Formats: sequence, structure tokens, C-alpha cells
Amino acid sequence: MIVVALFVSFSVAAQTAEEILDTYFENIGGVEALSKVEGIKMTAKVNAQGMEIPVEVIQLKDGREATSFELQGKRLNQEVFDGETQWGNNFMTMEAEKSDSETIENVKRAAKDDFPAPLFNYKANGHTIELLEKETVEGTECFKIKVTKNPVLVDGKEEENIEFYYFDTDNFVPVMSESEAKIGQAKGMKIQTIYSDYQEVEGIYFPFSIGNKFNGQTGQAINIQTVELNPEVDDTIFAFPAE
Repeated sequence: MIVVALFVSFSVAAQTAEEILDTYFENIGGVEALSKVEGIKMTAKVNAQGMEIPVEVIQLKDGREATSFELQGKRLNQEVFDGETQWGNNFMTMEAEKSDSETIENVKRAAKDDFPAPLFNYKANGHTIELLEKETVEGTECFKIKVTKNPVLVDGKEEENIEFYYFDTDNFVPVMSESEAKIGQAKGMKIQTIYSDYQEVEGIYFPFSIGNKFNGQTGQAINIQTVELNPEVDDTIFAFPAE
């Protein structure tokens, strides 16, 4: 009887987590509309050390993406992924450089995550979800969902990849996500991403303000200016430049 009771309680919790995500997808536009999105182009401004830096982000359904920004009159590409290789411009030399093999493998594993909205294809991507106890985030009561994603490679070894999402209990939209950085300069830090100012674009709602915290310290804020769905994209922007 105890085993049966535990099984039922876990099943209800999992079903409840699924219902929360189903309501979230419906509230931001519906599964049908989200499924028709093949690409997203965003323009934004990032506040960094008192400067506003123009940024352009292109994401495609097949996992390709490109981020570029203007700095002192120069256009720099960062985190460009063509499906096989990730690359970006070196800040010092301005030359295009490919990421190391481990970074590229991690990018491949996460390439189709969170498109066109966080967690939209979590089942297809092999992620699992678990509903935890409610928490309050900056005065807002939230459902807390634990998401176990595909493992990441760290120094050649696979490590668990867990992220927490906090959904507003009134509107069922994410107000924050939280994870621990496994690689890079922020390795070991708790990273929180804050989502707010949801606005409608062609029937789908996107957060137009995205903030970051590293171990509780406020980082750069991204203010979205425009969002374009299914834009015409020149495929050459993803390709690593020829010698």
C-alpha cells in the first residue's frame, strides 16, 4: 500500500507539472502557433558599463543561431552555430575563431532547446520535469519546476544538467530560471535569468526584458526592441568565414 501510495503521489506531481506547462504554452499563444515558428529575429540593447550596445539575435528551428553586436563602430559575431560548428570573433584580433570540440558538442546537445519558447519541446528533447514546492520570487508566488536536461560534457566527462523554472501562479509564465554554470568563466556560479515585460508578437507572447544575476549579483540587462517571426535569413551568416 505504501508503494502504491508513493507511485500515485509521484504520478500526480508529474501530471501537475505537465498541466502547468500546458497552460503556459496555451497562455503565450498555443501549441499550434508555436509549432509554426521556423525562425526568430530579435534586435535588442544591452546595458554594459554605462553603454547601450545594439544586439541582433537570429534563431532557427533547426538549431542554427547567430548573435552579433556593434561595438565602437565594429560588428562582432558571437556564438554563431551552423549546425556543426560554433564560432565567433576574437575581441582582440577581430578574427573568426572556432570553439573547442567539447564546447561544440555541448552546443549540439542543446541546439534545439527552448525554441521558440523555454521548454516548448522538452519531451522531444528528452528532458524530464518535476514539480517542487512553491516559492516566492521577488514578491511573486511561483510554481517551481525542476527540469533535468541532457548531460553536459565537462573535461570529457558527462555531468548532470539541471535547471529550475519559476512560473507565476496567476499567469503561468516564467518569471525566472536558475542553474549552475558548468563551464566557462562563470563555472560554479548560480545563474538566474529574470523574464518580464511580456508583449505580443503575431499572437505569441515574448519577454521583452531579460535580466541576469550571478551568485545574486546583478549582471547585464537585455531590453528587446523588436521581434520578427519567420524572417528571411541569408544562410551565409552562419558559415565560418573562408580563409
